[in-house]
Amino acid sequence: MEDILVPILVPLITFSFPILFFWLYYRNEMHQANKRTEIILAAIEKNPDVDIAEFLQKMNPKQKLLKEKLLSRLLWGCITGFIGLGLLIGSVFACYAGGWQGDEINFMWITGAILLAIGIAFFVNYYVGKKTLAKEMEAETNNMNKK
Repeated sequence: MEDILVPILVPLITFSFPILFFWLYYRNEMHQANKRTEIILAAIEKNPDVDIAEFLQKMNPKQKLLKEKLLSRLLWGCITGFIGLGLLIGSVFACYAGGWQGDEINFMWITGAILLAIGIAFFVNYYVGKKTLAKEMEAETNNMNKK
C-alpha cells in the first residue's frame, strides 16, 4: 500500500498544495481590491463631493514601515534557519543512531540545507537592508512622529 501512495502523495503535497495556497492568496487579494473599488464607486455615486484622496487613504490597508519589513525578514530568517539547522542536526543523530537510512536521511539533509540557506539569505537581506536603508528608516520614523 505504501508503494502505491508515496508516488501519488509526494507530488501532490510538494507541488499542488503550494500552488493552491498562492492561488487562494492572490484570489483573496483580488477579491478585496474589487470590494474596495465597489465601495469607493458607491461612495462617489452617493456623494460626488467626497474627497477621494482622503477616502482612499482611509480605505487602503496601512503600509508596513521599512523597519517592520526588515524585522519580519529577520523573523523568517530565524525560523527557517533554525528549522534547517535542526533538520541537519537531527539527520546527523539519525544517521549515527542507525534508525534511518538512505532516502530518509538524504531528504532530511537536503531539506535542512535548503532551509538553512534560505534562513541565511533572510539574515543577509536583513543586515544589508538595515545598513542600506538606515537613512530612509530614520526619515520614516521622523515623519511618523510629526503626525
